[in-house]
Amino acid sequence: MQIAAQQERGREMMMQRIRALALVTVTIALPVSMAACGSAHASEADTTQAPAATHDTALTSAPVVPASSVSLPAGSSPNEGTGEWTMPGRDYALSRYSPLNEINVSNVKNLKVATTFSTGVLHGHEGQPLVVGSTMYVVTPFPNLLYSIDLTQPGGALKWTYAPNPDGRAVGIACCDIVNRGAQFADGKIIYTTLDGQVVAVNAATGKEVWRTRVGNIKIGETFTGAPLIVKDRVIIGDSGAELGVRGYVQALDLATGKPVWRAYDTGPDKDVLIGPDFKPFYAKDRGPDLGETTWPKDQWKLGGGTVWGWISYDPELNLLFYGTSNPGVWNPDLRPGDNKWSLTLWARDPETGAAKWAYQFVAHDAWDYDEIMENIPVDMPFNGKQRKLLIHPARNGFVYTFDRATGEVLAAQKYVPTNWATSINLKTGEPVEVPEKRSHQGIVTRDICPSSTGAKDQQPSAFSPRTGLLYIPAHNVCMDYEGIEANYIAGTPYLGASVRMYPGDGGYRGDLVAWDPVHARPVCDVKEDLPLWSGVLATAGDVIFYGTMDGWFKAIDARSCAPLWKFKTGSGIVGNPIAYRAPDGKEYIAVYSGIGGWMGAVAFPDVSIDDPYTALGVAGAVPDIKMKSGMGGMLYVFGF
Repeated sequence: MQIAAQQERGREMMMQRIRALALVTVTIALPVSMAACGSAHASEADTTQAPAATHDTALTSAPVVPASSVSLPAGSSPNEGTGEWTMPGRDYALSRYSPLNEINVSNVKNLKVATTFSTGVLHGHEGQPLVVGSTMYVVTPFPNLLYSIDLTQPGGALKWTYAPNPDGRAVGIACCDIVNRGAQFADGKIIYTTLDGQVVAVNAATGKEVWRTRVGNIKIGETFTGAPLIVKDRVIIGDSGAELGVRGYVQALDLATGKPVWRAYDTGPDKDVLIGPDFKPFYAKDRGPDLGETTWPKDQWKLGGGTVWGWISYDPELNLLFYGTSNPGVWNPDLRPGDNKWSLTLWARDPETGAAKWAYQFVAHDAWDYDEIMENIPVDMPFNGKQRKLLIHPARNGFVYTFDRATGEVLAAQKYVPTNWATSINLKTGEPVEVPEKRSHQGIVTRDICPSSTGAKDQQPSAFSPRTGLLYIPAHNVCMDYEGIEANYIAGTPYLGASVRMYPGDGGYRGDLVAWDPVHARPVCDVKEDLPLWSGVLATAGDVIFYGTMDGWFKAIDARSCAPLWKFKTGSGIVGNPIAYRAPDGKEYIAVYSGIGGWMGAVAFPDVSIDDPYTALGVAGAVPDIKMKSGMGGMLYVFGF
């Protein structure tokens, strides 16, 4: 009863928060431009009549890359051969690739529901379960319960529940739903973050708390929604809250004790950012002393955003962490003249010390809320006839970047969704070739910007298959109108300074599952979907790609042709990430959460109005029909033969 009451109080606080965000951003609604990426927008009425998913197998010919020459960095999969899923992306590379192949293109049509499990929480179920030995672990949205499920028992019997009891005030502070993106297993412990800024370590066998460390400060708007990555004896986590003027950082804790080891900020002087003599950015634009301070107006870097609420990956060969940072603090770009480093930046760091090795700022002086906290996947494969150590980043800004991960050089960058704020990326300078008319300003409504602030994709992670050499990207086709407005900083309250309205892009679709060739920088095939894709992707050695939709369909397609193979309708929209694992019975299973939520998915909640398209930072205008297509939920589905 105590948990239920806490959830209800928390839910009401979150709804107040969403309504507050809407009020902060609302200005007088002006007529919407009828040109989207060079063509007409679908009307709001049209969005409810969008076509069913279609696939295109003739975009390009398949890349000629021998599978034997494509691999993840050595040591990326420490549990290879076990059939387990012990870390967020299954491996250090965040590839979300399973080597299991019992479920394949020839038999996936026979998948059935094997079991289900209700989490008892109704909010966005992002993230993914873990499977360690014969046990599955499930982490819920706030109140961040941890369930242990015995896979040896018919249907999966509950072994124990751990309740961290996070501070309910975090619910009223958190931006964009009260989600949690998962846990990691290491050293006999399940480790994850709680919404109120704590990191907990739980004995995986008994459910007893081993240690608990408070990292964030909810009084200034810091929350934690991201999944940790554990490298050696370091637990690496990042903060959330850029929309409240929070200063971003990554933090390392000791795996055994939870004690802080190092913290690297993403704004401020070099000593705070852990930039030293070994820092060697590839591009001149990212070189110079104390750029995290001097590229901001006086003291604005202290409210500078650049939070790290997305995904962290690791290359054991180069011993480098990779992660991206979010938007700069205050969305109105005219209130923070300068390059605003190190927002919208890809970092390479030493995991043991936090020392920066190189950095690349995707876009200087962000004017669109193009967070770059998306996954960075290290792969080894041929590029221009030479085997290279690559890093692939499908960016929120509409481009897929292929880097040399040792140096930070951009080797390729091309658009993967309709994108008009820039025409291209200059590979010599590393800078985007912007379209000046699409840069937002205070007091001016800049119309028809593609993609919207939700990006060409948001945090929902892609998958990479070494068998095909392709990246499978859950993408959006949504555009926006954007106006900078005045904003004042008050600790722990929205610090936005923008009025945003979003709407469907051109083409009659809002989502696109894109199979991308990162070497030739082109799509190979894709599946267009009615709603934006907010689910992560799973690739398997059976050449099957799994993903979910916001109206609750869980789907399987062919990894080489994108042809549809199977689908199942779950009870709520899917914003979680599917996994594959081998159970104690020796069989392969696929698991995924069902439970609508997240930034865009929150529009489905009963208390969120769609009458005003500016609601929830503008996403209500993009998916006004979501309430008719998904109700709230909180369920784990497991599929097998």
